[in-house]
Amino acid sequence: MSEIERPSNRSYRLRGDRATGAQEQAYATLWPAYGLDPRSRIDAREIFPDSQIRILEIGSGMGEATAQIAAHFPETGFLVVEVHKPGVGSLMHLSEKAGLTNIKIIEEDVHVILRDCIPDQSLDAIHLYFPDPWPKNYHQKRRIVQDSFLELIHPKINDGGYIHIATDWFPYAGWIQRIFAASDLFTGGVIDRPEWRPISKFEGQGIRKGHIVTDMKYFKK
Repeated sequence: MSEIERPSNRSYRLRGDRATGAQEQAYATLWPAYGLDPRSRIDAREIFPDSQIRILEIGSGMGEATAQIAAHFPETGFLVVEVHKPGVGSLMHLSEKAGLTNIKIIEEDVHVILRDCIPDQSLDAIHLYFPDPWPKNYHQKRRIVQDSFLELIHPKINDGGYIHIATDWFPYAGWIQRIFAASDLFTGGVIDRPEWRPISKFEGQGIRKGHIVTDMKYFKK
């Protein structure tokens, strides 16, 4: 197979791949059940033919919040894109433990998946929870929410669909609102945290540090 062409300016940090025994075992044994080939066409309508709603989640971290949401919405199909191998293994372990059948996982850069694999108008929504805020000014070009990102996701979402974003870095929340406000592709803004979105361990750590969590929802025009 040919080498996958990835963006030179990545929106995520490449962390270490040290995993627990459970994560390694889950990754090794559960990939056939939960994993998807990042070089193939990935159509949520075909993968989840009986689902009423199909959602792409970008960056699941260690997967605890993702698994809880998927369990809360068993009739929704979730395509999850994550680049951190221990996180992939953790989500597989949690999914298998909960008996989830509505999750599939892709280990790859989401820009590649959106560009090469996801058909247009095949998603009802996108979840982007706590992306790296890249707080230093000279790193802001690495933030995932950019004009080019909006142009990339817009055709993939069905008419009336949306993207739901949450961040605990208040300056990044302002950045996100300005990017969307300047675009004619989406409409929306700040919302209350939905009761169904659990507070993950990561989010809880930020809250204890005094971080302000902002939820935003933008609908495709």
